Amino acid sequence: MSTGNADAVTFSDLSRNPRAVAERAARLGRVRITHRDAPDFYLTAADREDQRGQTLATASRLFLALIKHDPTARTLVIAMPEVFPWVRHLTSDELRAFTLELVEALSDAAELDVDVTTQEVIAGWRATARIKADPVRYAQARKATSGDFGPVEVSA
Repeated sequence: MSTGNADAVTFSDLSRNPRAVAERAARLGRVRITHRDAPDFYLTAADREDQRGQTLATASRLFLALIKHDPTARTLVIAMPEVFPWVRHLTSDELRAFTLELVEALSDAAELDVDVTTQEVIAGWRATARIKADPVRYAQARKATSGDFGPVEVSA
């Protein structure tokens, strides 16, 4: 469910009038709480969130069943370019690997409440497609390297 400004209230509004904000969230399904010094969050009814989780679980189980009965994931692979147009830069094997990783990440989101993995899978494969779409960058990426490039900094 997308929310526009009409579905948003400030954190101050929530703290000043929690009952009105809660009633609004119940009526609309969810309300975005904006905060000047922190990330926004949503106030939503628990039953609605439970339904959202059940929907995701059903979809991920359906995709897993399709892959189980069609190891090449042909049906899903055929649909991928409509959802992710940039997959045209991936090889057939890469596209199948991306499809399988995505379905597994969706399953983790549904069954284990691990939501970040799905976006990481998409971002990683999109980055691969981006490099492969640029012949110069792709040629540079494929060049052999040698030597020590120094310590790697890990960002949090």
